[in-house]
Amino acid sequence: MNYNIRGQRFQVTDALREYVEKKLSRLERYFESPITSEINVTLSVTKAQHTVEVMIPLVGVMLRAEDKSEDMYASIDMVVDKLERQIRKYKTKVNRKFRQGSGVRALFREEGSAVSVLEEEEDLELVRTKRHILKPMDVEEAILQMNMVGHNFFVFANAESKEVNVVYRRSDGKYGLIEQG
Repeated sequence: MNYNIRGQRFQVTDALREYVEKKLSRLERYFESPITSEINVTLSVTKAQHTVEVMIPLVGVMLRAEDKSEDMYASIDMVVDKLERQIRKYKTKVNRKFRQGSGVRALFREEGSAVSVLEEEEDLELVRTKRHILKPMDVEEAILQMNMVGHNFFVFANAESKEVNVVYRRSDGKYGLIEQG
């Protein structure tokens, strides 16, 4: 695996770099062939919060996890655990859809891995359905509506593009927009 480990607002030590590589190498057992894409790891510290973000681009899927804690090593451990859960969930989903064949399913190992044991571990359960009429509005009004209802996202009909959009509150306190593509 190729790693791109970088630090934001602090220097990444050799010990930290080795720890990240050792922990992420655990993920290799879930794949048929070695990961050829570059694994991007961003480590940052903000007000005693140690954040780790990992992005692994694969064919047909992007694995991404982020975690924050008061200890960088604990954040790294939790991110790797999240990535393992994502891989297991994704593998289960792919296996349900494609009981035979290749494609994305060929990325993951079949036998001898923890994934095959845990395939039936989780079912995705829908617990609530909501319906509401999408009122045409601009982005600023959608942000105001989102803040009024106290949510961290809001679905609306964009008055300019006539498309369904989503505004959301980012972890840095700013706002993002998802447009239909």
